[in-house]
Amino acid sequence: MTSKKPAARNKTANKTANKTANKTANKTANKAGNKAGNESGRTEAEKRTRESSQTRESSQTPEGRRTRVAQVPAQPAPPGLEVAVSPAVDAADRERLLHGTHHDPHSVLGAHPVPGGVAFRAFRPHAEAVSVVSGDLRAELHDDGDGFFSGLLPLAAVPAYRLLVTYDGTDHETEDAYRFLPTLGELDLHLIGEGRHEQLWRALGAHVTTRQGVTGTRFAVWAPNARGVRVTGGFNFWDGAGSPMRSLGSTGVWELFVPGIGEGELYKFEITRPDGSHTLRADPLARRTEVPPATSSVVHASHHEWGDAEWLAGRGSTPVHAAPFSVYEVHLPSWRPGLTYRTLAEQLPAYVSEMGFTHVELMPVAEHPFGGSWGYQVTGFYAPTARLGTPDDFKYLVDRLHQAGIGVLMDWVPAHFPRDEWALAEFDGRPLYEHQDPLRAAHPDWGTLEFDFGRREVRNFLVANAVYWCEEFHIDGLRVDAVASMLYLDYSREPGGWTPNEHGGRENLDAVAFLQEMNATVYRRCPGVVTIAEESTAWDGVTRPTHHKGPSGFGGLGFGLKWNMGWMHDSLQYMSHDPVHRRYHHGEMTFSMVYAYSENYVLPVSHDEVVHGKRSLVSKMPGDWWQQRANHRAYLAWMWAHPGKQLLFMGQEFAQGAEWSEAHGPDWWLLDPSYGAEADHRGVRDLVRDMNVRYRATPALWQRDTDPSGFQWITGDAADDNVFAFLRLDADGTPLLAVSHLAPVVRHDYRLGVPDDVPAWLEVLNTDAGAYGGGDVTNPDAVKPEPQGAHGRPASIRLTLPPLATVWLRPA
Repeated sequence: MTSKKPAARNKTANKTANKTANKTANKTANKAGNKAGNESGRTEAEKRTRESSQTRESSQTPEGRRTRVAQVPAQPAPPGLEVAVSPAVDAADRERLLHGTHHDPHSVLGAHPVPGGVAFRAFRPHAEAVSVVSGDLRAELHDDGDGFFSGLLPLAAVPAYRLLVTYDGTDHETEDAYRFLPTLGELDLHLIGEGRHEQLWRALGAHVTTRQGVTGTRFAVWAPNARGVRVTGGFNFWDGAGSPMRSLGSTGVWELFVPGIGEGELYKFEITRPDGSHTLRADPLARRTEVPPATSSVVHASHHEWGDAEWLAGRGSTPVHAAPFSVYEVHLPSWRPGLTYRTLAEQLPAYVSEMGFTHVELMPVAEHPFGGSWGYQVTGFYAPTARLGTPDDFKYLVDRLHQAGIGVLMDWVPAHFPRDEWALAEFDGRPLYEHQDPLRAAHPDWGTLEFDFGRREVRNFLVANAVYWCEEFHIDGLRVDAVASMLYLDYSREPGGWTPNEHGGRENLDAVAFLQEMNATVYRRCPGVVTIAEESTAWDGVTRPTHHKGPSGFGGLGFGLKWNMGWMHDSLQYMSHDPVHRRYHHGEMTFSMVYAYSENYVLPVSHDEVVHGKRSLVSKMPGDWWQQRANHRAYLAWMWAHPGKQLLFMGQEFAQGAEWSEAHGPDWWLLDPSYGAEADHRGVRDLVRDMNVRYRATPALWQRDTDPSGFQWITGDAADDNVFAFLRLDADGTPLLAVSHLAPVVRHDYRLGVPDDVPAWLEVLNTDAGAYGGGDVTNPDAVKPEPQGAHGRPASIRLTLPPLATVWLRPA
């Protein structure tokens, strides 16, 4: 029924608006109104053609009072009266919104004070009708076509309002995303622009939050080359046309708060490239993803409550290089296939504790599309892989490991990323995360793209990512993959395929600066955390502090530890020789001590050494099955006694004969009591367990790993005997004597020089023990020194050296 009292109705509408509007809305609305008024007509002629009056009719409906707004042709205004303007979106803004190229949709859409009242504009593709609802007021907006709706209400200020949107005859009441203020403050934007936002993940990405009393999700993404960005997902049926984001100044950041959606929602960013084409991209800072091969990002909110406060409080009490550090390297998806983060948390801590390792190192857990990459080609740098569960599930695993007294290291891959068209490659239509120079961008070995370490925003993305894993997931250390490929401009490149740096050298100065910044930031923010470099060259100062310059003129890279690839290569090369030829390769075992203290080293027998035709560790050894196992056991005990920390890949602790495959993981069936050779494999596993127990209880084996005074050769030149003997000394000078005999014969009464201040020596480990599958040639009684000198020492002992074995002795 048509109302006969329009004046009364106007009065009611004004009264409702005045009641619901607040001081902030007035201030914002007046500012926006001035802008909207200016934009409504750029010339007097345009303004006159766009001026319109409003005719209003209302009807009483079961839903309440409705004000219907209709557009009529402009009429001349009486002199002295303020002329209302058309609320409709003008042609230029309309085109930009339709094509996804609008930088500031909030200046057009939403509610804005204009001459004559408040203009309401909505862009709702596929909607049949849109109404504004505010208290008792319900005003249907005019359908302007192409999904645009507008209306001018005679209100004094912008009220608190919602939208009633009709799709297929069904009304949906919702908040208007374009009535909210920006969700990022000036400090966040300043730090992002400077490339110094150390908690970047708190600013960018998707975050469930409450704005102006309304719960929803704020989205923010860095895309400086984009002409426009829209967020799309399940909440808008993957049609981002109605969800354009606003650009925040010159930072390249786009932002939108979408009310009414929360955790678990799938989303991506629809980016309009500089050439006008569109690309759909996963969020670079998504903290959760779909399970591959699906590629959507997922809105995430963490609810995990940590229980590892005791661990965190104590982990930095002793510097890592002066503490026991025995690492079990694990590929989580294949350690025991089929397990999730939650079920791994029930089994992995128990196994690692039983085996005596101090730490686990997890091969990259960041999201990656191809499982065969083992995680080393990352697309989701801020998201644990969804293959095994949620981010909170991964936190639960880390928490349980900490509660079991086990540190957690994680492989981290800042060197490169894959070219997947939905991920980082040419993210906003131009090279962004990768280098602008194609020669610098393309990684020649892996078909991937290298990060542009010289761009401050890219460095920020990576530095913050390192901090993220340590702060949000309580990771105790980052093993940084492929550092050598980052440090050299000519890495795997032919002459002419690279450009020298500004000094004419081959060093990648941008990568050096990035690694220094990353290490300095992690050590400053995360006490007790260690960074470890997988660096395969002799770069000067990998583990030197960043502020100390070396002979090359560079400051140190600032890592805590470095993988000793030279030791691994040389020692495995020696062990692969038949014992009869080993005398000619003796230096391959001793050369490592020439440079053992040039860096803080980890001795790695990693996954890289047991795949791609390299054979498993036991299969590298010469001889029959008995000799292979004996060599395997002797080598591990040599490794555990050698200066440096140690790392062993899963499956090698029980002498798995086959190469590792991510498809099925370690051959656990070898430890099944029903298997005939089970005792052979269990013996090796028991040795590793006992070595770890003895190692942790013997400070001489770890306390002075980086101090040359903690090591003394007894004999390093007994090549004809295939014997190596040395002392390790703890901080108090208490020694441990390690002797490796790598010939397949027994040597009785083998004389070794020893200090004369130790009254007797007791054998504490013998890899030939029968319990480990050996021949049980041991030294069961205390061995007393004799006054006869040997090896330049005043006293000596006589030992029975078992074949292909390593023996440890301590003062009795």
